[in-house]
Order: sequence, then structure tokens, then C-alpha cells
Amino acid sequence: MWRDPDKIGKWTTADAAELYGVSRWGGDYFAVGESGELLVTPLGKNSPARISLYDIAKKVQERGMAMPAIIRIENILGGQIRLLNETFRSVIKQIGYRGEFRGVFPVKVNQQEQVVDAIAEFGSKYAHGLEAGSKPELIAAISLMKSREACLVCNGYKDEEFIDLGLYAVKMGYKCFFVVEVPGEADLIIERAKKLDVRPFIGLRIRLSAQAEGQWAESGGEGSVFGLNMSQAVEVIDRLKKEGMLDCLRLLHYHIGSQIPNIADIRAGVMEAARIYEELVKEGAKMGYLDIGGGLAVDYDGSNTNEQSSRNYTVEEYCYDVVESVMSVLDKNAVPHPTIITESGRVTVAYYSMLLFNILDVSSFVPSPIPEKLPKVADDLFGNLMATLDSVSVKTLQECCNDALYYRNQALQLFKHGNITLRERAIAETIVRHILIKISRIAATLKQVPKDVAAIDSQLCDIYYGNFSLFQSLPDMWAIDQIFPVMPIHRLNEAPTHPAIISDITCDCDGKIDRFPAGQGVSRTILLHELREKEEYYLGVFLVGAYQETLGDLHNLFGDTNVVSIHVNADGSYSFVRDVEGDSVSDVLSYVEYDLKGIRERLKNMAEDAIATGFLKNGERKAMMDAFAEGLRGYTYFEREW
Repeated sequence: MWRDPDKIGKWTTADAAELYGVSRWGGDYFAVGESGELLVTPLGKNSPARISLYDIAKKVQERGMAMPAIIRIENILGGQIRLLNETFRSVIKQIGYRGEFRGVFPVKVNQQEQVVDAIAEFGSKYAHGLEAGSKPELIAAISLMKSREACLVCNGYKDEEFIDLGLYAVKMGYKCFFVVEVPGEADLIIERAKKLDVRPFIGLRIRLSAQAEGQWAESGGEGSVFGLNMSQAVEVIDRLKKEGMLDCLRLLHYHIGSQIPNIADIRAGVMEAARIYEELVKEGAKMGYLDIGGGLAVDYDGSNTNEQSSRNYTVEEYCYDVVESVMSVLDKNAVPHPTIITESGRVTVAYYSMLLFNILDVSSFVPSPIPEKLPKVADDLFGNLMATLDSVSVKTLQECCNDALYYRNQALQLFKHGNITLRERAIAETIVRHILIKISRIAATLKQVPKDVAAIDSQLCDIYYGNFSLFQSLPDMWAIDQIFPVMPIHRLNEAPTHPAIISDITCDCDGKIDRFPAGQGVSRTILLHELREKEEYYLGVFLVGAYQETLGDLHNLFGDTNVVSIHVNADGSYSFVRDVEGDSVSDVLSYVEYDLKGIRERLKNMAEDAIATGFLKNGERKAMMDAFAEGLRGYTYFEREW
């Protein structure tokens, strides 16, 4: 809702932190500083290492890299790996679990080399492994393995070449598990293992009856397209027995969904899988590993609920429930505790990556002043509008809302029938805007707001045009209505007064952000600050490290953004450890199979024809060709120099 700047009172940075929910979604990694800038606290909220994202944004541009940019804080990645591993270790010790924990990162969540390499490096002390679902991912994963104690899990469909690659990893002493997704894979694994004379590590992926709620519910349950049913699992067991290879069956795997918001679903899946694990041990399989797949959720909206963009549990609660559930099943018949594997990708990388962009312009709902002298038209339209404006009060909100919408429609009908001019219609719309903003400002002070009055807020917002592509950088926002935290990274010591939605710069009406975290719900607008002349206004979208970079497309041929990785030191200083320039115009044209040499040749011929026909002067040819050459080298996004 619109807020009256004169009646807000003393605004503090604590108010900003509460408005944008920083402590709810940011964990210990983000805070609002007293200077009004959003701080990254990668070593914990009590550490002196607190760096300003606004400072980073300015320095990135000083280094010659324009907005938008992906900013990666490497320490946060290390912090999440440490959190997951040490929490599991602590829980295992506390409750007397007799197995170990091994995390693996699914490469599909973010395949960028610097991301996977950093995970392997940070995870080496915990023997944190990787999961691959294709030949390219497998080759990349093998090359980055740092520890022979780490697990390398191979999911997805596997041909002969895929299996041979993994078997060579086994020959080199690595724990590379082939997870059988369909019955026929077992035969191929057996055949290639004999051919290469190696004893493979084999796993079974099982379709559980347990199914999670949320956006990805269909990836689990008995109707899942991946995994074996119970009959197929028995067939594979019998095949391995026949070949004398039952001792190679070492792992049970399942996956009931990504971003599971309800801990009860996680617990149900673990307990069902533990029973199947127990039966495999009774069949004589060596076993030793239980891979519970992904599902550990990120609280994107900060509501701590079982809504699909949240979770109703902490990482510690997750670890306790997983370990206790396995114990409660296996201890009944004294089955040895397995090493627990989780494929927690989203929670590993989401926090450490954020998208920063600048606002290019605003289409404001703020109306121009009402003219002192109003036109005289039929039906006393302007007299009725001004009377409505004057009568807006707490007691008349609903009535004035109804009247404003009625007179707005009346003005439209008068215009359609030629009874008022374009300028007169514009004046009517200006007065209606003044009425609606006055209603909204009064409503913002009330605890109970009439339903119809609350509904008009969606019509009152400004449109802030951001220098980014939703389809390239935030595809899940468009494709599956994923919610990400969004907020300004500076001016947080000033009260924001403009309700807004955020549009990207693609030519698509879907290219907008109009759903924002709001405590226990979702808001259709976000409060932002008024733009200042000749001063950049920066926004950030957070928790975008999982999936967004590799799912992005080339809508309107906007390419990959600039990427900057930063390492923060204990004393609060930081360094730019690497940067990667985003796609140029020539890059994205080549991606969609344009012949760049052909483009240049055609432009050259067009220039010659324009000179010959008198449209272009001979002296202008070089400047024009230089402009096109510079354009091909340039960034695909808006480049502004004040």
C-alpha cells in the first residue's frame, strides 16, 4: 500500500530488515547495516567480516563490468557444506548412530566449473562427493574428485560408455556407485564390469509409496518415472545372485522430491526406505549405504511453514529426523547402521549466489498535480471526482473506492462516445489516481482493511524497469512461480514509499517480478524508494544459486550475465578471486547459429548500397561500421554512462 512520507515517523534500519524479511530468509549470512546498506556476513552474524553489497556493486562497475551481475560469495558455499556435514556429525554422535554421513552435490543443480570445483575443494575435509546424471557431468565430476572416501553417485540412464567411465573411476580407487534406474541397466553394468575386470559398486533406486507435498511431488511416489518397483528390485537381486555379484550391491537410493517443505514427508520416506534396506540385507546384499536423495528445502520466503517456497524445519531438525528414523527401523532387528548419503544441492548453493541489477526507469502511478481550473463537461464528471477526493476518510474508504472506480468508468464511456477530449480524459484519470492513493495511504494505517479496498493495491503500483532478463537469470520465477527474496541493497535507512512491481527489459509481459515474500504470505508488490537523478538504484535477488544459472534461456537474445566471485577474509576485507565476463552480442548470435562473418559482410554491402543511392554519405561509412563492430563486442544488457 502507498505510505504517506510525512506520517511514517522515524524510520530505522531495523524497520527495513523487518520489511524485507532479511533475518527470516537470510539465516546468518545477511544483515542491514547502520549506514542503510545490505551487508553480507559470510562467517556468521557475530563475525567482524561484514561487507557491503552496495560497495561490491560499485567496485564491480569500476572494474569495467556492467550490471546485471551474479555475485558469488565463496565463504557462504563453504559455510553451507560445513553446516550440513557438521550438523549430521553432531547428531550422529549425540544419539549414538553407528554409521557415518556422506554428502554429495548433484552437479545438475549448478554445473558451472567454478561452482563444482569450489564445492569439491571446500568439501574435501568432509569427503563430500558429487552426483552425476550424464556423461558430461560424470567426466567433470571424476576430474574434480578430491578424496577416495567421498562418494560419486551415478544416476540417470546409462549407456556402455557412461558405465565404462565410472568403472575406470572404480579402478582408480574411487567409490563410484551405479544406481540402477531400470532393470536392463543391471545387465549392462554386469557385462561391462566383467569386460573391464572390476567389481562395481551397485545401487538400486526404489520407487517408494511415500510421496512429498510441494512443487516437485510427482518426482517421487509409485508413479515416478525413475526407479524400480518392488518386483523389479527382486529381479535385479536375483540376477546379481546368479552372477555371484550380490556383494556388489552396496547402496539403496530413493528420491521423493526436491524442496520438500514438510518434515513429516521426509520422515515417512526415510522410514519406508530403511525397511527396504533391512530386507536387502536379509537377502544377503553387502549394502552399507542409504542414499535418501534430495529434498532438504530452502526457506525462500522466510515464513518457516510448509508452503512450497518454505520449510517447516531447520537443518538440525532435518538431520535429527533422518538419523533417528533410520535407527528406529534398523535397531529392531539389529541391522548395522549404514552410511547415510544426502544429495542436498539446493541448500548447498542457493545462499551463496545473488543477482544484482540497476533500475533503468520507473513508470510511476504518482499523478501530476490537479489543474486549478477544471473543464466543464456533461454529468458534472469533474465535480463528482473532486467531491469524492475531498470526502476520503477512514469511515468512507469503501464508499469512496466504489465512487472512484465508477467515475473512472464513466470517463472512459464519455471518451468513447466523443463527449470528452483526450486531455479531459487524462485529467479525470489524474484525479482518480489522487483518490486511490489517498485511500491506500489511509488503509495502510488500519489493522482491518475492507476487501475491495485491499484489492485496488494491485492497480496502484509503480513499474520499476530492471536491467536484467527474468528468463535468463531467474527462469524458475517465470516457469514455476518460484519466489525469491528481492530488496534494495542500499538506502535502507530511508523509508520506501512506492509500492512497485519489477519489469525486466525483455519484450515479454511475463518478464516481471510481481510476487514477493511477505511474512506468512505473498505480496503482489514490493515497497521501493523514489529514484534520484544521476544516481543508480540497485536491487538484489537472493538465494539464486540453485538451477537458475543453467536453466536460463536466450529470450530476446539476452545472454549470460557477468559473474564475480568474492572471498571474504576474517578481518572484513575481501578480494575478487575471479570474474567471468557475460555474453557479448556476437556470442549470443553465434549460439543461435548466425554466421558473424556473413553479418559483417551483409552490413558492409548495405552501407555501400546506401552510399550509391544517396542515403549515406561516404564519410559516414566508417563511423557506421565501427558502431556495428562495437555493438557486436558489447554486453547484451543495457550499458549506461551518466
